[in-house]
Amino acid sequence: MQQVIETALAGLGYELVDIERAPGGLLRVFIDAQAGITIDDCERASHQLSHVLTVENVGYDRLEVSSPGLDRPLKRLGDFTRFAGQEASVKLRLPVDGRKQFQGVLRAPAEDGAEGKLGLIFEGKDGSEQVLEFVLADVDKARLVPRIDFRSNKR
Repeated sequence: MQQVIETALAGLGYELVDIERAPGGLLRVFIDAQAGITIDDCERASHQLSHVLTVENVGYDRLEVSSPGLDRPLKRLGDFTRFAGQEASVKLRLPVDGRKQFQGVLRAPAEDGAEGKLGLIFEGKDGSEQVLEFVLADVDKARLVPRIDFRSNKR
């Protein structure tokens, strides 16, 4: 099912972020694009997916298509590359120095041959800047930290 949805969305220029199955036959699909997602994008993707899922005989009662939100989950290596320089919250599967939860600025994946090596710059207990290095397999959950400036004078 994931491959079918991913292929259909890619044909429309969208990226599949996540799929959730909920009680009552609800199928939730989260999409993204470089320019962001609008309601029209969700409607377009929903229309296309309803046809594709029917043809592919994927069972569901209700389909919801939406953006991943401001706290977008980071699931693929490409997500960490795309959002390098932004603040994120990362929960690891196993503790590092006694903790699993870290929040800081994502570092671009290493290009020195260390394939898949990710980094997060965070403030240590002593207030100093530290770097957490990890691979995607170490991650339990990762999300962007939403930043909203209500004091901005931009209109």
